[in-house]
Amino acid sequence: MVFLLSFAAVYGQDGLSHAVSGTVTDAGGRPLESVHVSIPGRHQATVTNADGYFVLKSDKEIDLVEFSFLGYKSRRLKPQEYMSVTLQRENLQLAESSIVTGDPRSIVMAALDRVWETYCTQPELLKCFYRETVQKRNRYTYVAEAVARIFKGRYARNIGADAAALEKSRVLVSQRAKDTLSIKMMGGPTQAITHDIVKNGDIIFNADDMPQYFYTMENPAYIGDRLQFVISMTPAGNVDYALYNCKLYIDRELLTFTRIEASLDMSDKAKATKMLLVKKPAGLRFSPDEASIVINYRLLGGKTRLEYFRTTMRFTCDWKKRMFRTKYTTVNEMVVTDVFPEAAVIPRKDRFRFSDYLVDKAYEFQDPDFWKDYNIIEPSESLEHAIGRLRKGK
Repeated sequence: MVFLLSFAAVYGQDGLSHAVSGTVTDAGGRPLESVHVSIPGRHQATVTNADGYFVLKSDKEIDLVEFSFLGYKSRRLKPQEYMSVTLQRENLQLAESSIVTGDPRSIVMAALDRVWETYCTQPELLKCFYRETVQKRNRYTYVAEAVARIFKGRYARNIGADAAALEKSRVLVSQRAKDTLSIKMMGGPTQAITHDIVKNGDIIFNADDMPQYFYTMENPAYIGDRLQFVISMTPAGNVDYALYNCKLYIDRELLTFTRIEASLDMSDKAKATKMLLVKKPAGLRFSPDEASIVINYRLLGGKTRLEYFRTTMRFTCDWKKRMFRTKYTTVNEMVVTDVFPEAAVIPRKDRFRFSDYLVDKAYEFQDPDFWKDYNIIEPSESLEHAIGRLRKGK
């Protein structure tokens, strides 16, 4: 079963001898997942895992660490051997003169019109960490991880010039006979190209689909220390394909997209299935329950860049003539861990194609210890346990 959700200048991260680690929680002590952890003034970064844990590495001494998360006050702290960081909720208080007004659709269109000047105007090379997992019920049956480099052309153009290449990878697959259902996510690290919703307008922001939505202004929010318009898009038109339910966070001052949350409308399962499923074995019934994406952009050096994305798909499968249905969850996520300006194009022979699958290509770049020399998203306790079980073939 296959799902859509499915020589260049080479820059190494040699000698990442400086590192800080720790956990990030809220005021109640609950771990915060996907907190952006970075070094101010540099491009190196990572995000926290499901346990709120992070490790951030650098080739230079780390003088300051910044923590940023939606709806929480950003913090900049001196590094310690182990950092226990608490983030406080942002109390949004607006003066009367600051009350957010305006037509929400006009704000979205204005933000789209400014993409060519507010996002990167020169090509860049992004160093990324990418992971995809499959869970059968509550048990992991597949984990694949990769360090990749992504060439991103300037945002004034489409994604045609963008490309990805693998550097290191590992794949762990369950050997249990009952886990023989084959699930593949098309695209692997190229999802950093196809899922860049701001640059790849074909996903949501295309001329045909934009009139098919209702636009609603929600309560404003802070991301870091920057105030955001929050605008919801909900399907209004009756088209022959599934649309999305979206929440857009747009920087109020710069009119740039800071965060996009989108989930495929599941009110018509046939339409949703047509968009998600490429092929399946005969006799297998597939029913989607969720297909969503969260994508973050970050202002750095006066320009906005891709920072992080996470896609989640939940679906149910069962074979005809069998009584039981099985629920599956697939998660793909990627964080930009370093940025190199003025990058050369990745040669065609080295590119990871949009039709490739990481599970098929990863063996060519396999290195069980690749994470030692790179910034990655540390495995959560549950994922670390699953990786151990998969290694043992359980």
